[in-house]
Parts: sequence; structure tokens; C-alpha cells
Amino acid sequence: MDLDFYKKLAQQKQKEHQKFLDGLKKKPPKNLDYVVLEKHEETFGEIDCLSCANCCKTTGPLYTEKDIERISKHLRMKQADFESKFLRIDEDNDKVLQNLPCFFLNGDNTCSIYDVRPKACREYPHTDRKKIYQINNLTIKNTLICPATYVFVEKMRKALEK
Repeated sequence: MDLDFYKKLAQQKQKEHQKFLDGLKKKPPKNLDYVVLEKHEETFGEIDCLSCANCCKTTGPLYTEKDIERISKHLRMKQADFESKFLRIDEDNDKVLQNLPCFFLNGDNTCSIYDVRPKACREYPHTDRKKIYQINNLTIKNTLICPATYVFVEKMRKALEK
């Protein structure tokens, strides 16, 4: 997976993508949620996250209290010990990883806590969500991190632009 290639493409098309997504927000097509799901599934049928894992290497998820409870139980750790070993409080007062890449990312790009991973990781890159226009800024940001998000937005444009 050539991350630099996709990042350059995403940077070049940022304004176009923003305009397209803003258009969806102003006048969402009636079948938008259906098209989103279809293009999400198509994209992830073509792109294997294990060939990339850039999200795990460059961005840290937000950890909810439920995430911390579930993961620390899985690791047989006290929640306070889990938090002090792996997490910090960021500028938004959220609990996030102390360091990147993610401590739980294995050398083969698999996740050592995949079955109990944080909600933010399970939902990333949010390309299968209803009313996708509610997260336009996040989608644009994710095109720079996640090649699949870039491909997804391009597929959406082809499907919806007349």
C-alpha cells in the first residue's frame, strides 16, 4: 500500500472532496445511506486494512470508560493500571494512547486486542455510517490517513455526481 501516493491524491482533491461532501449536506440524495453502505462494502472488498494499518500507526483512538473496562478485564489488569500504563488525558480531556504507533498493533498489522478493541477503532473510518454528511470534516481528515477513505469518497462521487 503506497501511503504517500494516496495522501498526495487526497491532498490534491481535498477541495473537490469538500465541495462534494458539502453538496451532500445541503441536499442529501434520498438513497444516500444505501449508496454509502454499498460503496463502503465495495471499497473494503478491494482494500485490505492489514496491508496498511496507517490509522493504528498515526492516530490514537479515544478510549471510553466502557472500552477501558472491557480491555483491562481482557488483559487481566486493574483499570487504573491499564490507564497509567497506556493512556493519557489529551487537550480535549479525552483518554487517548500515550504513544503511537498503537501498543496493541502487531508486526503483521493485526491487533492484539482486536476482539475487545475500542469503539473508535471498530467504527473507523466511519464510511458505513448513516447521514455521512454529519461528519464531513472527519471524512476529509480521514482521506489523508486512510487510503480506503479516499477510495470511498471517489466511489461516492462517481455514483452521485451527475
